[in-house]
Amino acid sequence: MNLAKWKKTGMSLLAGALMAGGLLLPAADSHADPNATIRVALYADIGSKYKSTVPFVTLSSTVGFSLMSGSTPLLPIPANNRIRISLDGYKVKVMDSPTWQAAAEAAKKLQSTSDKPMLFVASRNGATVYQLYTGPYTSESAAREGLNRVSKAGLSLAEGQTPALAGSKHLSAGSFATLEEADAVVSTITAAGFDAWKTLTSGPAGSAQVEVWVGEAASDSDLAALRTAVTAALPQLAVSAGATTTPGMMIRTDAGLDWSSESQAFHYQVSGTGAKFMASGNSAGIQIAERSKRIYRGNLELSGLAGSLAVINEVPLEQYLYAVVGGEVSSGWPEEALKAQAVAARSYALSQGNRFDVANVVDTTLSQVYNGIGAEAPVITKSVDATAGEVLMSGSKIVEAVFSSNSGGVTADPSEVWGNGGTTFVSVASAEDSAAAAASKKWYYLLLDSGVSGYAREDNIQLTGSRTASGLVIATASTKDVNIRPLPVVESGASPLGKLNPGENAVVLDQFYENGSYSWVKGPYTSAELLKNLSGKVSSSLPSSISSLQVSQRGPSGRVTQVKANGEILQVKYPDLFRSAFGGLPSTLFDIVPAGSYTVLGADGSTSTVDSSRSAGVLSASGKVTANGSGTVVMGADASSRVVTTSPGFYFIGWGNGHGLGMSQWGVKGMADKGYDYKQILQHYFNNVTIVKE
Repeated sequence: MNLAKWKKTGMSLLAGALMAGGLLLPAADSHADPNATIRVALYADIGSKYKSTVPFVTLSSTVGFSLMSGSTPLLPIPANNRIRISLDGYKVKVMDSPTWQAAAEAAKKLQSTSDKPMLFVASRNGATVYQLYTGPYTSESAAREGLNRVSKAGLSLAEGQTPALAGSKHLSAGSFATLEEADAVVSTITAAGFDAWKTLTSGPAGSAQVEVWVGEAASDSDLAALRTAVTAALPQLAVSAGATTTPGMMIRTDAGLDWSSESQAFHYQVSGTGAKFMASGNSAGIQIAERSKRIYRGNLELSGLAGSLAVINEVPLEQYLYAVVGGEVSSGWPEEALKAQAVAARSYALSQGNRFDVANVVDTTLSQVYNGIGAEAPVITKSVDATAGEVLMSGSKIVEAVFSSNSGGVTADPSEVWGNGGTTFVSVASAEDSAAAAASKKWYYLLLDSGVSGYAREDNIQLTGSRTASGLVIATASTKDVNIRPLPVVESGASPLGKLNPGENAVVLDQFYENGSYSWVKGPYTSAELLKNLSGKVSSSLPSSISSLQVSQRGPSGRVTQVKANGEILQVKYPDLFRSAFGGLPSTLFDIVPAGSYTVLGADGSTSTVDSSRSAGVLSASGKVTANGSGTVVMGADASSRVVTTSPGFYFIGWGNGHGLGMSQWGVKGMADKGYDYKQILQHYFNNVTIVKE
């Protein structure tokens, strides 16, 4: 059995087209445009293709930026000011409160529910009013369900107040030349008991203007009733229903930035049919607090999609690559490895077209890891610039240059992953993947005198120089109380199986590298755990209990393409789904080892099963012997050994991390360490390609 190898930290575990179905799409016909921009979906609901949503985003920058409508500047945002953006959709107005504390206490009760609170502050007749909402919701029906939950949440509301449905239909009280004029109208309307807000819109000839919008009706009938009430109370005010379709950014004041103490920020709600606004880019980038406080170059497009806020980063392609290469691999890797990653990432990005409808790519491993400016480094910028415009071509098309973290010594054939990919992708040797294990510690798989078996790291173990009668090495501890771990890795949540002290002997059954991107051991997984993971991921019927699990078919690289449970094939849509079907395995290049049983092949060709409750007669080289149950040590043809335990379930022992198709990132690093240049590296991993620069 090969040694398991090293753990890659701080980088993506896999990359490439892991969308539903995971299929490779036809590449674009055009070559790279060095002036191209790319649209990256950060938040959006694109149905089955991608879904990542939040109620709002909090934006800030160390340099001022502007909110725009097309080419029209609507409002400058000063440096170091936080603002919030949300979609003006269906919501539940929970309460009006004269104090922040009362509203915040109600919000805290709602925080743990699916009805997320938002708190605004307004002025009415000179008094401050705190307005608590939940939402926004994607539809009226979803909002009504939210209203029902909020009504039953046990909140302390003032007498006469009940939660109510609110929507995005507003009356317009006209447009005004200045914010001050609009403020005066808002004060008149709120003094009469109605909600009103200043709203930024794009005026004629590309100018910015301010409108006053009134109310937040959820239906046309509610809006008509609102108009009747406003006209009766304020006959001098001319109101219309034009705001129901006009794109605008409603100006509100957010008082819910921190539920422990009051702090405020301007909050802009994207409203109106087809509304689309933009936070314009600047030299420092714009931070999105909800996206792990990442800072992004380029512009942030703000709109509504499928009832949720959509945030799309439109950024120059080459600047996008500064962050992608930094997010995918370490800046400490050789320059030729960084160049190879840059060309592959550029090719992948340009091959996508409008795969995500409103965007070319997303910022996760569903496309490529994109973590913004924080992932950049001077050496990466240099490598991207050195390859500017270069792409991989096959014929007249840009190659969808998929890659993964580590192929485990051999890349995948398309038939082992998604079943397609053409002649560009073939299985090739990738011995340099072992670069991931260069600094890794080995772990000994030990059998203690007590019958406990597990793993201990090499720096805590000393070989005695003695062997068992069967030739297995005997070891002892080199320090006191050496923990025997269930897997070859230190996990804070996993208790040691036992301890070994100096002078106490243990038998070395095998050696592994620490669990990482090159090799790994997972498990043992019980029948119940396996069935839970398999549910919904296989099209075949599942047994009530799994007593046997075995790899029954492999592809050209050795990756698993078929597995049988209790002798029946587990049907999956495509082979790479076995990773998720078995609870998130790093790759499909694995063996399955029963924890509590072994099937032994005798010298006469017969097989017998040994487990914790059964022994078997086996014909060995020295004659017929009896293999006992628990504690039996079984040695394989490669001299590695396992022990039958009383634990039920199955271990997965594997190599590599990711789908394995195309370029192996750790293999690239290993090849660059050996002196290969980036073009040689790329042409090793991608078949019959040319590198083109325009």
